[in-house]
Amino acid sequence: MTVKSDIEIARAAQKLPIQEIGARLGIGAADLVPYGHDKAKVGQHFIDGVQDRPDGKLILVTAINPTPAGEGKTTTTVGLGDGLNRIGRKAAICIREASLGPCFGMKGGAAGGGHAQVVPMEDMNLHFTGDFHAITSAHNLLAAMIDNHIYWGNALEIDARRVVWRRVMDMNDRALRDVVSSLGGVANGFPRQTGFDITVASEVMAILCLATSLSDLQNRLGRIIVAYRRDRTPVYASDLKADGAMTVLLKDAMQPNLVQTLENNPAFVHGGPFANIAHGCNSVIATTTALKCADYVVTEAGFGADLGAEKFMNIKCRKAGLAPDCVVLVATVRAMKMNGGVAKGDLAAEDVEAVRRGCPNLGRHIANVKQFGVPVVVAVNHFTGDTEAEIAAVQDYVAEQGSEAILCRHWAEGSAGIEDLARRVAEIADAGQSQFAPLYPDDMPLFEKIERIAKRIYRADQVIADQKIRSQLHEWEEAGYGRLPICMAKTQYSFSTDPTLRGAPTGHDVPIREVRLSAGAGFVVVICGEIMTMPGLPRVPSAEAIMLNDAGQIEGLF
Repeated sequence: MTVKSDIEIARAAQKLPIQEIGARLGIGAADLVPYGHDKAKVGQHFIDGVQDRPDGKLILVTAINPTPAGEGKTTTTVGLGDGLNRIGRKAAICIREASLGPCFGMKGGAAGGGHAQVVPMEDMNLHFTGDFHAITSAHNLLAAMIDNHIYWGNALEIDARRVVWRRVMDMNDRALRDVVSSLGGVANGFPRQTGFDITVASEVMAILCLATSLSDLQNRLGRIIVAYRRDRTPVYASDLKADGAMTVLLKDAMQPNLVQTLENNPAFVHGGPFANIAHGCNSVIATTTALKCADYVVTEAGFGADLGAEKFMNIKCRKAGLAPDCVVLVATVRAMKMNGGVAKGDLAAEDVEAVRRGCPNLGRHIANVKQFGVPVVVAVNHFTGDTEAEIAAVQDYVAEQGSEAILCRHWAEGSAGIEDLARRVAEIADAGQSQFAPLYPDDMPLFEKIERIAKRIYRADQVIADQKIRSQLHEWEEAGYGRLPICMAKTQYSFSTDPTLRGAPTGHDVPIREVRLSAGAGFVVVICGEIMTMPGLPRVPSAEAIMLNDAGQIEGLF
């Protein structure tokens, strides 16, 4: 039997007009700003009008550390949302928007998979409603205004050697990581060393995803530190009078996007900070709006639970006053085998012992999530080659950890294949047993917060930071930033900072290369190991296989 590709399945979807999807959540046509027939933005007037409603139950979907075998976190998020609706619960999905960088790099798309997808798949993976373009433009407007201010006399006395605001673009391009700008003579300004980050690492992206209103957005944008003077005092975006124009560029991007699943259930797709170099969650305004409209909201946090779930709990929930009622941890038999030492090319052969050897990675994530006081259930995302003995090995291991693993076939069967998980998740959420608490208090010193994450989540022996970094953290504390949470930037492939170290490693250290203050977003970014804030394309980028066919349809997205 020929298995259809994700894009073939998505292309065959029977989509409903977006107004019908909005109506299921009580959003009238007048409160939707349509972008064509199948996607729309939810108007601010509607959002303001539902704030007095009670919140629904919040369900977080996270995963083990990603492997080349694939885990299917977004696919499970979408499938669970469909499954909850199938069993008669009013549910909505909240996921992030896709970045063009990984779309044309390694991933090829990010809208779920198989029969658990959000559509329109092609639009979501490409330009969508223009949110990322707006974020890129607002970020780079600020960068242009910094250099322009220096050129026209530098009244703010910016030290050109201490400009910390880099430019961004939504593409993987290693050639732009470090550049020298303003070459070519007096008319082009003052040459200086700078560079580019990918848009999803921009502080503007983080701010948009954490802001609760347009006024909050502008206030946060104004607090961005763009440079320092010779006396080391900070220069803010508001000092350059850039915050107003940036807010204008982001006015429409601030409104959440509403689309639908293959089964015509509502999905909010908004914002997209990376989880390895940013905080990895969709926007607060999308999540909180969904919670006012649905009885259950299924959202995701990027990459493994050591990054996405940790930041969801310690940053997003802390900032937005949210508390998850249940966590779903996605794992696959194939990924367990890879963690157990099996090469990707050998995954088809049954190997129960390798599954057992790989399970400690899953076990550590279960234990980590429980540290936050939230009930956790494991979703075993089924692949056709999985054997009963291998599945049983995972379920037995999870039972030993005091949790439960439920087999899910949503990729192949849609909502019908995930009913068991949907019922169990609803039961857990309804029981109200979550006793959520962040991992560290606001008043803990910054370096101690870093150590707590490294030791409690990564199980590291120590954090390695030179005196310059420690002094910088202390200076920020003296300046009033000591209560901010920590956003760790590290590899997604391992609990450690070594991407090749799979499983559940111990006896490793966490070296800090750099710290950055995101004063507008409201967190301190800690860059560890060799992590890059501007990724590069792989040897064979997905872009080589993406094209239009003779019928004018897009091929190569998956």
